Amino acid sequence: MSIIDSLGLDMILLSSKKIGDITISATLEEVYHDELTITEHPVENGANINDHAFKRPNEVIIKCGWSNSDYTAILGGTPAKVNNGMPATSTYVDAVYSQLLALQESRKPFDLVTCRRQYSNMLIQSLMVINDDKTSGALMVTATLREVIIVKTKATTLPPRDVQEDPAATAETENKGAKAPLPGTPAPGGALPVPSSIGG
Repeated sequence: MSIIDSLGLDMILLSSKKIGDITISATLEEVYHDELTITEHPVENGANINDHAFKRPNEVIIKCGWSNSDYTAILGGTPAKVNNGMPATSTYVDAVYSQLLALQESRKPFDLVTCRRQYSNMLIQSLMVINDDKTSGALMVTATLREVIIVKTKATTLPPRDVQEDPAATAETENKGAKAPLPGTPAPGGALPVPSSIGG
């Protein structure tokens, strides 16, 4: 009996669920975590005030499984190959597990498709596998996936100094060589001695 038979149809015919490029055979449970952080600041009198809110990265926990008697495995299909194009191991479920580990190790963001939503820029935070006498021919995984926030930096140039109103404040920094420190205490008579040359 395949793992899909033991779980019912599991909506597998209604949607194709994927972790990256890995198609999920059957899903037992999906937990979606969406959180908004609302900042709080104390004031002299009264309750804390709120002046900002931001969305926390999405988090998804999936309990899913694969079986050596899955339709794909029976037809001789294998998941995407790893380890320089060679199958990870001899069995279908071991190959799936190796591919999940490789996806986690790569630390490259991927798309996640669940029954309810599609997520982008996800990473596998943790993989937990249960292996006992009931799951010897199957792979039962609890995967915790988390969104990574990616920002892009961009370099720019400032306009020439001669068209700036206050170049001393707004122009790009310039290298003017080494500077000699001045004495911290006045010389006798209350005046600072004038250095013979700046930087020399």
